[in-house]
Amino acid sequence: MVWHMTEFDRDLDARGLNCPLPILRTKKALTGMSSGQILRILATDPGSVKDFQAFAKQTGNTLLFHIEEESVHTFFMQKK
Repeated sequence: MVWHMTEFDRDLDARGLNCPLPILRTKKALTGMSSGQILRILATDPGSVKDFQAFAKQTGNTLLFHIEEESVHTFFMQKK
């Protein structure tokens, strides 16, 4: 399946927040979503790449992909 950057169900702007806030906000956002829905997260914390990989592994949610443009990390995570 091909994912387009516009295909997501909910958006979370965590730019300017440092660990652990992007993960905590993501966890809260996913709680209000249905299984299979996709959350787009924007973050500027350089440590967020490893944080989101670990979070996906620990929670069973799927980190579909991650891109970085101009120091902004964009993550697409699918709720389990």
